[in-house]
Amino acid sequence: MEVDLLMSIIEQYGYLAIFFLLWLGIVGLPIPDELVVATAGFLVSIHLLDPYYALLVSYLGVASGLTIGFLLGKYFGKPILGWLSKKEKMRSKVERSTALLEKYGTTALCISYLFPVVRHLVPYLVAMGGMTYRRYALLSYPIGLIWTVAFYLLGYVFGKNVGMIVEMIRSYGAYTLLCLVVILAAILLVRKRITAVSRQKGE
Repeated sequence: MEVDLLMSIIEQYGYLAIFFLLWLGIVGLPIPDELVVATAGFLVSIHLLDPYYALLVSYLGVASGLTIGFLLGKYFGKPILGWLSKKEKMRSKVERSTALLEKYGTTALCISYLFPVVRHLVPYLVAMGGMTYRRYALLSYPIGLIWTVAFYLLGYVFGKNVGMIVEMIRSYGAYTLLCLVVILAAILLVRKRITAVSRQKGE
C-alpha cells in the first residue's frame, strides 16, 4: 500500500515530492527513505519520471536530510537527544547509534547507512562530538550517493516489488542489501549484454 501511496503523491507533485519526502525523513516522517528512492526508480522504469532528474532530486533530498541532521546536532543536539531517549522505541536506536560510534569512531558514519533510523541519529551524535562539517561532508555525502544509487536501481529493476524488498532489507539488514545489490548488478550486466548482441545482429 505504501508504494501505491508514494506513487500517487509523486505523480501528483513530481520531483518536489521526492525531495521533501526525503528531507522530512530526518524529522521522523513515517515513510522509509529507502522506499521513497526505490519508488522514484520504479517510476523511471515505467517512463513517468526522467531518469537523471529523479536520481538528482533523490540525492539532493538525502543530502539535505544529512545536512539538517548535522546542523541540528551541532546547535540543538543535547535537547533533541534527551527528547528522543524518552521514547521507548527510540531509546534502543540511540543506544545502538552510540555503541556504533564508540566501536568504529567516525567510520560509523559509513556503517550507519545499513541501519534504518540509526543513519539519521549518527549525524546528531558526530556533530555533538565536535566533528567539523568539512570532515562530515567528506565522509557522509559520497556514501549517501552510493546509498541513493543502490535503492534507485533496486526500484528500477524490481518495480512494484520494491515495498517487499525494502521491508526485507529493513528486517534482515546489510546481508540482504548486499545480496540484492549483487543480483541487481548481474541483471544489469545481462541486460547490457543482450542489448549489445541485439545491436550487433541489427547491423
